[in-house]
Amino acid sequence: MKPNLRHLRVFLAVADHGSITRAAEIGLVSQPAVTQAVAKLERAAEARLFDRMPRGLFPTEAGAALAHRVRRAFALLDPALDAVAPRLRLTATASQLEALIALRETENSTLAARRLGIAQPTVHRAVTQIEHEAGRSLFERSPRGMLATRPARALARAARLAFAELDQAASDLAELGGREVGRSVVGAMPLSRSSVLPRAIARFRRVRPTLPILIHDGPYDELLTGLRRGEIDMLIGALRDPAPVADVEQRELFRDDLVLVAGRDHPLAAATAITTAELARYPWIVARSETPTRRHFDRLFEGGPAPASIVESGSVILMRELLGSSDHLGCASRLQALVEAGRGAMTILPFAMPGTARPIGLTLRADWLPTRAQRDFLDLLRPEIHS
Repeated sequence: MKPNLRHLRVFLAVADHGSITRAAEIGLVSQPAVTQAVAKLERAAEARLFDRMPRGLFPTEAGAALAHRVRRAFALLDPALDAVAPRLRLTATASQLEALIALRETENSTLAARRLGIAQPTVHRAVTQIEHEAGRSLFERSPRGMLATRPARALARAARLAFAELDQAASDLAELGGREVGRSVVGAMPLSRSSVLPRAIARFRRVRPTLPILIHDGPYDELLTGLRRGEIDMLIGALRDPAPVADVEQRELFRDDLVLVAGRDHPLAAATAITTAELARYPWIVARSETPTRRHFDRLFEGGPAPASIVESGSVILMRELLGSSDHLGCASRLQALVEAGRGAMTILPFAMPGTARPIGLTLRADWLPTRAQRDFLDLLRPEIHS
């Protein structure tokens, strides 16, 4: 259900001033409209949001929790609305903003409509209404499709983050009522998918058996974009030095280094000493270019012969299967390799990789406020990693 932004604004005015009358004046609506808006929000929250007293209305615990999230949402959204057109604070609806987000991300009105499950003319009308308030076009036609202008891109990102904040509000209110609503979305880099994350989820399930968990995997840049948009709550994996952008923070959990691996029957599996010249003669499966693992791997062969055959992949499953069926070699984190070696799927080669220790941990939005369930998950990560 889409949030009604007008209702949330008058709710916040009641929370701030303790008065239906004052909230009506601020929101430019009637007092019955304020009363109706609060009643609808209370039904949606399944909780009383205000205590009615002779001196005015005072937020309940649920009301205070909702007000905090709504304040955070509008702190994200309003500057971007103002940059497009100040009147949008009063006129913009959640449906219009969702259409703007979809068009900005798909760059095609038909694809945007399909994503939202609505008709294409509805998307066009919603975006046109925002453009009418702005007095200018927010999208430019190009051979690639509909390209958002800079203000439109900023508004789409702010709206996405504001909606994510309101989703968190629903989880907070459900928690207070003894219910579970929402989900946790984790961006998983290769290391976390093979060792850290499975154990953390198993531990989390013992205390939160039903809360949905969605795992996104993919290239780091894609996961980082999802995090910054509010689509992903946290990234787990190798940290970057320095942090890639100013609006994320990194928290180190532990350090890991790299090892070279082979299939159990590889000619080098029984070796006691290996040279880089020998390594260069074999085909490899290694991480994609520009990743920390790949940079360390490439340094191995600086100034000498380099492998002529390389498969680029971050998939441990693909590495495991390729090593088991060919003479490929691989470069992986020690923690990943130990898991696979313990299952007999690969062998760690006796080749030192000094200087490859790197921090492994969490990447979060700098201003992110987790729900109680998300805090539970974060609290369980550290002891689980070291167990």
